[in-house]
Amino acid sequence: MSKKLFQASCLSAAIIVAPCAMAIPTEAASMPFNDIKNGGSEAELYKAVQELYSKGIVFGTTNTMFSPYQSLTRGEAAYFLAKALNLETKKVENPGFTDVPTSHPYYGSIAALATKGIIQKGANYHPDQFIKRSQMAKILTLGFDLQKSTTLTAPFSDFTKDNETNQYIQTLLDYGITQGTSSTTFSPYTDVRRGQMVLFLYRLLEKNDGSFYVIGVE
Repeated sequence: MSKKLFQASCLSAAIIVAPCAMAIPTEAASMPFNDIKNGGSEAELYKAVQELYSKGIVFGTTNTMFSPYQSLTRGEAAYFLAKALNLETKKVENPGFTDVPTSHPYYGSIAALATKGIIQKGANYHPDQFIKRSQMAKILTLGFDLQKSTTLTAPFSDFTKDNETNQYIQTLLDYGITQGTSSTTFSPYTDVRRGQMVLFLYRLLEKNDGSFYVIGVE
């Protein structure tokens, strides 16, 4: 897998919309969202959302809004990633999270990721909390089985105190999936935006030998 750099889009914060209004598409769905422009600075984002939505990997916050600048919850992140990896989410082992009962809308996705070791099992998963950029780096590196970088070359002054977490961040940088929030910062504890996650997944799927689905994770 080659490592060529992409120019990341800069996404900022916006209003919070409840996840219960998600609009999950059919396989042949077209782009229904009117809050992303097909051109200019949002051109890649538009293409990414259109492609992943049509594949049933991501969903909007309403039937006509994707809310790309809204913070992404840990539950939504699990759903997006499990769909992108084409994981089995029906017949799954219960990971035992007390805050993710089997009736939870993201139970199957969360359980699938836990079974594969992409997320850690524990007492709670906190599906309604927002996922941070450092957490995102870890689950994407593990989910797509990327070769983890061991040498930190990015000029960030805000790397975390955990070296392994920093290696996950460096990995996404080396693969050209994301970049810092400035020339000297990564902002590892900043929320991931919905649009950002779509861009990350879109770029990773494009790098997966040209095919749009990863057939499971070994």
